[in-house]
Amino acid sequence: MDLRERVVAAIERDGMSCRQAAARFGVAPSTAIRWRRLMRETGSAAPKPQGGDRHSHRIEAHAAFILDLWEDRRDITLVEVQRRLAERGTPVGIGTVHRFFRRHGLTRKKRPATPSSRIARTS
Repeated sequence: MDLRERVVAAIERDGMSCRQAAARFGVAPSTAIRWRRLMRETGSAAPKPQGGDRHSHRIEAHAAFILDLWEDRRDITLVEVQRRLAERGTPVGIGTVHRFFRRHGLTRKKRPATPSSRIARTS
């Protein structure tokens, strides 16, 4: 952040061109130009936050529908949920559906099979 502020200050306060300031501080001219534009547009040369969830709002818009599907049939598979969403015009990936269920604390895991009897054969 310090470097960004010094480059922008050299451009605005000291009257340097973006290319001159970039050469002085050892950054690319395009970087100095972007930082100056960011300063003009937002009032700060601070970087935008990195990472984070930017796309879950697409599936969260259908949360009520998905939760109703899950309530109706708790053993529904991810592929079935994905297919039902595609039928509604919202194509999403399996991972998106999986993250939705994980975010909401829902599990679709089936119970394990009953252990075999040690005394008699079961068919």
